[in-house]
Amino acid sequence: MSRNARNNDTTRPRKSGAAKNRRLLEHRRRLVALGVPQEKVMQMDHARIRLLLAKPALIPEYVK
Repeated sequence: MSRNARNNDTTRPRKSGAAKNRRLLEHRRRLVALGVPQEKVMQMDHARIRLLLAKPALIPEYVK
């Protein structure tokens, strides 16, 4: 048995670009469902989108 077969960090598959885009699209749809306007969501970067999904109480503060 090789040393790398036991190391999950090196054997774990990497996410593809398509998977990232699909996840970002799903996050944007969730924010729109929470009441954020579509135009505002399209202007946000991914870090801001993840923050607002993790802490929905911040939505009124960031989206005015």
